[in-house]
Amino acid sequence: MSVEAKQQKQLIIDEIKGKLENAQAAVVIDYMGITVAEADAMRKTLREANVDYTVYKNTLIKRAIEGTDFAPLAEVLDGPSALAISTEDATAPARTLNKIIKDFKKMEFKAGVVEGTYYDKTGIEAVAEIPSRDELIAKFMGSIQSPVGKFVRTLAAIAEEKEA
Repeated sequence: MSVEAKQQKQLIIDEIKGKLENAQAAVVIDYMGITVAEADAMRKTLREANVDYTVYKNTLIKRAIEGTDFAPLAEVLDGPSALAISTEDATAPARTLNKIIKDFKKMEFKAGVVEGTYYDKTGIEAVAEIPSRDELIAKFMGSIQSPVGKFVRTLAAIAEEKEA
């Protein structure tokens, strides 16, 4: 192998390490069976969710994740694999890919690491069902608004009765 080829591989390994350095989550999927148009649509959806999605050689990913929280992913890195990484939302890669997998009825999860915890295929599918932080906040706010609103209406009714 030429010195230039080794340098190019090291650049890619360093790129992967850089992406994983502040990552909250990384998910590996088998991306086989999708068309170019579907791949483009998928990349756009992932970009909008601030998820970095890249296909790398498995051997380069394995070298980049050695000694990191993401090292357990090495066991699923065989065959076609793509890596989805998020530095902002720990469930975004799994959640976004889950919607895409359901829409295309192709591809499948292999595994993932979310906030330092390894999840196999079944585990990452469960993580994918967790609502986003914004959805959870909206549900929480809705749940506390309802009793408060009812209380305010009750007080208003009591006040109206006393005035009459």
